[in-house]
Amino acid sequence: MNTDPAALTELLTEIGACRRCADQLPQGPRPVLRAAVTARLLVVGQAPGSRVHASGIPWDDASGERLRTWLGLDRTRFYDVERVAIVPMGFCYPGRGRTGDRPPRPECRRTWHPRLLPLLPRIELTLAIGRYAQAHFLPDRRSLSLTDTVRAWRQAPPGIMPLPHPSPRNIGWFRSNPWFEQELLPELRQRVAQVLADTPV
Repeated sequence: MNTDPAALTELLTEIGACRRCADQLPQGPRPVLRAAVTARLLVVGQAPGSRVHASGIPWDDASGERLRTWLGLDRTRFYDVERVAIVPMGFCYPGRGRTGDRPPRPECRRTWHPRLLPLLPRIELTLAIGRYAQAHFLPDRRSLSLTDTVRAWRQAPPGIMPLPHPSPRNIGWFRSNPWFEQELLPELRQRVAQVLADTPV
């Protein structure tokens, strides 16, 4: 396990210059992620949306506002790169599809994740947000629906918590699954608070 910050810095620079999918990205490549070797919380979503592509700030949209509410974090703590790593399944905005954004490009998961995640040795809690992240971090549950995967959060491996995407488009799901707010969110906030507590690293 490599805990050298220079190795991570070098890799992030390499990722930032990536052009592997340039001809598949309607707005061009702009990898959006944040990471430090001291990070304890890993936030893994789908891929940047158009607003995040424009700003270069991950979760800089309505989905991010709801996610921070779920976690009980303000912007300052959420964007504390020394404690919170934000590494989506796809690093660049994939463009619009017929019913929303296109799926994340698979090249990031194949090319960069195997090199990047081992450089985050202090991660204690990984948030697998949406079905693409859950398929990657919970491969034994690929056959389950997102609802069934999230509902079974207590059976997830230690250190992994599956979540639905906090997009406003999912408001119907939140209303249809009140257990999510009543049961999962209090536990989520407690775990996040424990992981990010002011203790020596």
